[in-house]
Amino acid sequence: MSPLENLGVVLGLCAILSLLAFKFKLLTVSGSVASFAVGVVIGWFGSINWLVMLIVFTILGFAVTRYKLQAKIKKGLQEGKKGERTYRNVLANGLVPAVIAVASWLVGAQADGTSSLVFLSAISVAAADTTASELGILSPRTYLITTFERVEPGTDGGVSALGTFAAAVASAFASILGWLIMLPAKTPDLSILIPLSMGFLGCMVDSMIGATLERRRLVSKLGNNIISMTIGSALAFIIVALA
Repeated sequence: MSPLENLGVVLGLCAILSLLAFKFKLLTVSGSVASFAVGVVIGWFGSINWLVMLIVFTILGFAVTRYKLQAKIKKGLQEGKKGERTYRNVLANGLVPAVIAVASWLVGAQADGTSSLVFLSAISVAAADTTASELGILSPRTYLITTFERVEPGTDGGVSALGTFAAAVASAFASILGWLIMLPAKTPDLSILIPLSMGFLGCMVDSMIGATLERRRLVSKLGNNIISMTIGSALAFIIVALA
């Protein structure tokens, strides 16, 4: 595929996804614009496979957001008015993968296995955190991760058995599917445990930051997501580099 054809595919996929997300009220106008921009950056500077993985994560995020939405609305724990997300939500989960894509392009390592594992680790953190948050708020038993005191669902730093299990499943799902999409020519080996473990670890880091810095309004939700995804992907890079 020529560079021009590649760009056409990237623009087409991103435009279709963003328009559909807006049409079905999954994203606001600002969210759709941000989604298009992030997708183009990842698809162009990374690869089509990286963009496909981002799309898979996006669909997963929409699915868990809409799951039992009326129950979330009744509790006042939904995103937006009816589950729709803005540019802040998009950047919270897409900024770090976009930076990884650009950094990989700058050093000419888009096709390198290390870059793919680092990118996949960031996506796994986002998948684990989003799934844990959207399903965990449905649990009646939520505890603060730092003290284990009982708190209301939706409390910053609150964790539950359901949310923790969901994080583990989402991280495994993203890692396995991501390997098949992004590293189809490479036989699965123990390195698949890197994004899998980083996804779950990043989700726990997110909860720790939520229970400490975010509750004190020292960081925002967007900042928390970016920090936890950065930690997960940075650790993945260090592990691969030292292996």
